[in-house]
Amino acid sequence: MSTRQEGAPSPPIGSHDDLVHWFSAGCKPPGDWRIGTEHEKIVFRTDDLRPVPYAGPRGIRAIMEELIARYGWLPIMEGDNIIALKRPDGEPMATVSLEPGGQFELSGAPLETMHEVGDETQLHLDQVRAIGEDLKIGFLGLGFSPKWTLAETPKMPKRRYAVMSRYMPQVGKGGLEMMYRTATIQVNLDFASEADMVKKLRVSLALQSVATAIFAASPFTEGKPNGFLSLRSEVWRDTDPNRTGLLPFVFEQGMCFDRYVEYALDVPMYFIYRDGTYIDVAGASFRDFMSGKLASVLNRPELAALEPTIDDWSDHITTIFPEVRMKRFLEMRGADGGRWRRICALPAFWVGLLYDQSALDAAYDMIKGWTTEERQTLRNGVPRLALNTPFRKYRMLDIAREVTDMSASGLRARARVNARGQDERIYLEPVQQIVESGRTVADDLLAAYEKTWNRNIDRVFTEFAF
Repeated sequence: MSTRQEGAPSPPIGSHDDLVHWFSAGCKPPGDWRIGTEHEKIVFRTDDLRPVPYAGPRGIRAIMEELIARYGWLPIMEGDNIIALKRPDGEPMATVSLEPGGQFELSGAPLETMHEVGDETQLHLDQVRAIGEDLKIGFLGLGFSPKWTLAETPKMPKRRYAVMSRYMPQVGKGGLEMMYRTATIQVNLDFASEADMVKKLRVSLALQSVATAIFAASPFTEGKPNGFLSLRSEVWRDTDPNRTGLLPFVFEQGMCFDRYVEYALDVPMYFIYRDGTYIDVAGASFRDFMSGKLASVLNRPELAALEPTIDDWSDHITTIFPEVRMKRFLEMRGADGGRWRRICALPAFWVGLLYDQSALDAAYDMIKGWTTEERQTLRNGVPRLALNTPFRKYRMLDIAREVTDMSASGLRARARVNARGQDERIYLEPVQQIVESGRTVADDLLAAYEKTWNRNIDRVFTEFAF
């Protein structure tokens, strides 16, 4: 999740147009399009397979302190706590963030090619594994914590998470599970114009369930199978209906930046950030804030003096969690966590589909006739059935194979080659293997659990660690 950093005072919001402009400022010519990859890792102690708390000589903070000391990362502080890391000025804008349950996330720099993404991912993993070896700490590439209960899972000292933790149980059963026990891979991709944004947002929302199915890797909870192939995805279905889901309005005539603004204005807020403090305003909408009704809606007169700023709007957008989130780029949010090959495979999958016009057009032609009900039926089915989810006369697997071929064609057309003359399709190979075999990582995990692990979940900490 996003990390707030102190900076220059933010200008106040002058009008509704300022909110629209905040999004439209993200438009970039194709030559400036970049790939931003984020990936979370579940952290555990290798000697006793227990979760890793924030404090202590073998804690999450200790990992960050070692990244600072050994590799020149810089701390981002909240009071006395290190809550994130950043690179020094002049270096690529990567950050390491502190997730609610101690999941360790790299938010990668915006990079031009998948080859750069692969190098960045490898460098980060080399650093954390070297530190982890010394601290007897390991990192697991799955979508859901496979062994520990929610009560056993540590809570990280980041103030915005306290606000979220209080509010989440009021609006869904899965919110705390999402925060503290899930892990994901995400990719952030650019758009050229409002029309390009609309087309990419529609394609990626419709096909997000395909990515969920392909990358399903969370079949265990508290030491045993949970009945799902992607429990992480299932948890999101009951987190908060006001800020999650497939956004049916995106597919309606007239979709534009302004329409997304209208949606975001009515999503309940979590907090307002002032002078290093998170002010809990959970439940009030940003529209309430804009119209000066925050104090009356929440019955808190002390909030009357607060005026909304552009930073408040930016913060609010980071607390909206649809399957694809629009910021000044599009954020793909459907995949379970995974190891190096799958961390690179997810952005390759979406880059091939969205960054080549022929592939994008083909994908749009595929999904443009799907109804709202069909898109939702796929979304409802993939957590349990993944590639076996039925669709019309077919299965999700049939869609996944066709879409993967589109992605491969797009990557071929991009023709971005490494020093060995290989194009970006090399990163798509894990996806191609899954759709060829029809077996997800979750399927393989369950088979191993039954056949070779003797139903001992502890084996996952060696066989699926980084």
